[in-house]
Amino acid sequence: MWKILAFLTGVATACAALAEGGAGFSPAVTEACLAAMTDTQDPTTCVGSSANNCMETTEGGWSTYGMSQCLDRELQYWDARLNAAYKTVRAARKATDKEMADLGSAAPSQGDALKNMQRAWIAYRDATCDYERSLWGGGTGGGPATVSCLMYMTAEQALYLEADGLVE
Repeated sequence: MWKILAFLTGVATACAALAEGGAGFSPAVTEACLAAMTDTQDPTTCVGSSANNCMETTEGGWSTYGMSQCLDRELQYWDARLNAAYKTVRAARKATDKEMADLGSAAPSQGDALKNMQRAWIAYRDATCDYERSLWGGGTGGGPATVSCLMYMTAEQALYLEADGLVE
């Protein structure tokens, strides 16, 4: 009985630490990694840096709950970058479409192509991460695995859109 109480106390402490803002989580770890990249290096190697740092420095960070929270915080970071990049690229592509239409061009719409690509990517990401979760057979590792999958795929898409040259 005392082991159960000790375990529950530890879980409660970890949950409280994570709920207070995830001591140990900072997107600065990922940003520093990206800033140190050269043009020949793959920026996707920085994905997960902040989440891993969070798990290592937060009490209970390696618990299923802790991993999910740390991974989710980095997912939110990448999701914000993805949304900002998409907004910038979409505005530029729509401006190009208008310019082309004003010239009488029958070129396909870049704005529509971008929107269709992003919608298809979302469906692909979600299906891929659902598959990833299924590999855990209903086990508790499925939660962190799903969030990790979402984080990595979202980061890759953010970096892809940022590489369009329109996003600084």
